[in-house]
Amino acid sequence: MPNAFLQTPVEYLKGVGPQKADILKKEMGIFTYGDLLSLYPFRYEDRTKFHQIKEITADLHYVQIRGRFVSVRSIGEKRAKRMSAIFRDSTGDIELVWFQGIKWLLDKFKGDKEYIVFGRPAQYNGKWNIAHPEVEEVSDENTRLANAMQPVYPSTEKMKAKALDTKGIARLLKPLAGLMKGRIDEILPPEVMLQMKLVTREEAMSNIHFPSSQENLRKAEFRLKFEELFFIQLKLLKLKAFREEQFKGFVFSSVGARFNEFYKNHLPFPLTNAQKRVIKEIRNDTGSGKHMSRLLQGDVGSGKTLVALMAMLLALDNGFQASIMAPTEILANQHYETMSAFLAGMDVKIGLLTGSVKTAARKVLHRDLESGALDILIGTHALIEEGVKFKNLGMVVIDEQHRFGVEQRSKLWKKNIRPPHVLIMTATPIPRTLAMTLFGDLDVSVIDELPPGRKAVRTLHKYDSHRLEVFGFIREQIKLGRQIYIVYPLIKESETMDYKDLEDGYESIMRAFPLPQYKVSILHGQMKADAKDFEMNRFVKGETNIMVATTVIEVGVNVPNASVMVVESSERFGLSQLHQLRGRVGRGADQSYCVLMSSNKLSSDARLRMNTMIRTNDGFEIADVDLRLRGSGDITGTQQSGELNLKIADLAQDAQILQYARNSAGAVLNADPHLDKPENQTAKERLAELAKETTNWSRIS
Repeated sequence: MPNAFLQTPVEYLKGVGPQKADILKKEMGIFTYGDLLSLYPFRYEDRTKFHQIKEITADLHYVQIRGRFVSVRSIGEKRAKRMSAIFRDSTGDIELVWFQGIKWLLDKFKGDKEYIVFGRPAQYNGKWNIAHPEVEEVSDENTRLANAMQPVYPSTEKMKAKALDTKGIARLLKPLAGLMKGRIDEILPPEVMLQMKLVTREEAMSNIHFPSSQENLRKAEFRLKFEELFFIQLKLLKLKAFREEQFKGFVFSSVGARFNEFYKNHLPFPLTNAQKRVIKEIRNDTGSGKHMSRLLQGDVGSGKTLVALMAMLLALDNGFQASIMAPTEILANQHYETMSAFLAGMDVKIGLLTGSVKTAARKVLHRDLESGALDILIGTHALIEEGVKFKNLGMVVIDEQHRFGVEQRSKLWKKNIRPPHVLIMTATPIPRTLAMTLFGDLDVSVIDELPPGRKAVRTLHKYDSHRLEVFGFIREQIKLGRQIYIVYPLIKESETMDYKDLEDGYESIMRAFPLPQYKVSILHGQMKADAKDFEMNRFVKGETNIMVATTVIEVGVNVPNASVMVVESSERFGLSQLHQLRGRVGRGADQSYCVLMSSNKLSSDARLRMNTMIRTNDGFEIADVDLRLRGSGDITGTQQSGELNLKIADLAQDAQILQYARNSAGAVLNADPHLDKPENQTAKERLAELAKETTNWSRIS
């Protein structure tokens, strides 16, 4: 049963009332005592230390001083009016300044009493001052509070208007922490508590808000982070076990003629060790009788498509059909052309089904698919239409799966009475911690080698003031017979964002690279599909030298002759997107370049992104930096996969805790697969609560 105390509506708490309750619900999603207790501080102010005035230095963000007021006076008139006070301890004086609430403050501070002042010090004309400090009279209570870490909570302007700033939230939580004593049930199994040496849930909830020491805060954080990650892993591992128990996979018992012929006579280049390892993992899955749900990660150009094709040939050799679903027509067409070239001369019939396929051709595809005459069907969302019926679908490959909604994926999965094996490919490297939480119910394969002969793309960072130099470099590359991408973040000029836009860029490119010597294509998301295809095909065939585009070319476009990627306003893009764009070049034998153009004014985060791109081509290292910069909710399509909405754990920092949590969850399920033992009942109930709160979009079902 859910904990009744934690389910208590927040308006029942003394000091909340209907208005504050309404603001808490709308601004923070806080409806209950449990929700309020789960509003964790994002940092703490150390009130355990007092500073002397003479000790103040520029590297101190906050100081806490104990002393007396020497003078308090009002200075200036009307809007320029302020209150100035001289505050003194045994080592010197500091000025305290207020620009608001002056009338109320003037008579508040008495010279014969001792006060505690807390605030951010600043220097003006060589003297230290603190603007709008917190001031409290020394008493038994605040002397005790001064020996604690003070929590700082997230808030909003609307909350602050209702006195729900960080101090207001703390004022609500203080009595709530007292009320919860003896009312917080333990939800982790006793064996896990013992093995991980965890403090109780009640102790953790108390100390996360009002820690009496750094050590108690550390224990509380560890316990609550572990708990959050433990239940995520318990849910994912239980889903995985359920799928393996419920759905028996088709057995691909033999490696047959088509696979062997392709391997011996049609491989475009020798397989890397990483590709061989992944093919072996797929072979083991599909030959075991279990249903395969495998995530295949690989950097751009690592050879994922070749691995996917060989997995589909395994299906064909065992009497099954195969299918690959891509998120765009451009990518579906490219897969079709690539695989047709790979399989040229082999007895394998491939079909392409997209929205552009005409009715007559579609009818033939449907007929051949249902009769079994068609071996492999490649397509877009058109694959999941009602009329598309396979004779015996045994292998489904989903490319860039986070671009599809769960309903779209499940429709393809249900094209058979028994679900086909599923191989999910992504060229967006996913940090290990994110993969374990988003796709923890899937097996994961990684291709971490590039095929032999590929040269690493050289990345350069250039400011807008270097544009003529960059144009000169582009001309040199075109003379060598190469092609160029120039990517913009916007289609049209924006009044709110000072970034380069495609329309203006296209005009300046046409001036710098005039006809007939240079030919320019243009591509963006607002163009009609046939216009996009026309422009893309001109570039693919080499009829144009320069492709001016938005990020519509981010995924899947393969032009081996394109050797330069210029990204305008590159500070506008995230690291993952920059890495994807860079992956559009470097696909041929020539040295390729990625030029990141930016304004001269860069934030520290933007500068870190530029430096990371210059320093490394390793997609997984880039993904780790991206995770640290952006957080887990805004990376790798997690919005569509089901945002994690972690309340305290941080995947960029808590990889070790995540591993502990997964190991513990695995051990619990190994000993008690259905969580039927008495000691696991509270964990089972908590899992049921979480299932009501969230939908697991990472599951392919």
